[in-house]
Amino acid sequence: MEKLSDKLLTESYYKAKELKLNPEFILLIKQEIIRRSLEHNLKQTS
Repeated sequence: MEKLSDKLLTESYYKAKELKLNPEFILLIKQEIIRRSLEHNLKQTS
């Protein structure tokens, strides 16, 4: 995940949620978003 741009990481998070992928996978993406301090990019409804 480190090779993904911030924008692509955020888009991947939303797409994974939209497709109702494995919750553990979604959590991994969200943890990377938090690690990069990008939580402000997430909508409040997530």
